Amino acid sequence: MANPFPGMDPYLEDPAYWPDFHHRFIDCWCEAVADLLPESYEARLDERVNLEEGRETHIDILHRPDRSLVAVLEMLSPATRPVDGFQEYRAKRKAILVQKVHLMELDLLFGGNRLPLIRPLPAGDHFAFVSRLAPTTAQTVRFIPGQSGTPLPTIPIPLKAPDTDVHVDLETVFQATYERGRYGRSLRYGQPPLAPLSEEDARWAVALSARK
Repeated sequence: MANPFPGMDPYLEDPAYWPDFHHRFIDCWCEAVADLLPESYEARLDERVNLEEGRETHIDILHRPDRSLVAVLEMLSPATRPVDGFQEYRAKRKAILVQKVHLMELDLLFGGNRLPLIRPLPAGDHFAFVSRLAPTTAQTVRFIPGQSGTPLPTIPIPLKAPDTDVHVDLETVFQATYERGRYGRSLRYGQPPLAPLSEEDARWAVALSARK
């Protein structure tokens, strides 16, 4: 059953379904990245314990033959957003960046607080944050905004210099996740979503989902 929304589905931000969606999305994302990586790389799932949501999975990009860590791919959850469990996540984030690796943080959640950055974010309903380890060893941050009602963007995954980025189509990853999770059978379509939408966006979501 196809997702009724182009791009992110706000009904998936329901606490009853988000943990399952998060796990499945990370798995599909890892497969998509692995299919694109050069032979000298591998993509592996890894876990950490989050006091708010238990175990959370992320993706490690490793370079062979020594399997050195090149990049970490994260997908933010309600518990890792400011103000909830963000202090714990910020400590984990700092520990990653200290290792001098690239960091990709995907925020598909609607509304709420975003990652604190020096520059203000442009308008957007979700973001991909790319903290890239530059040749000078300084981190440069790029953000890729997305809008509700539009397909999710294609994003770059940085690799070890001089290798060029690989580009992953998040919309394809999302649709594969949605179909594998069979969420169309269970989500509360036709009712107001639990995601923190504006009144206008909530009406749009209800009207679009009621067409299923």
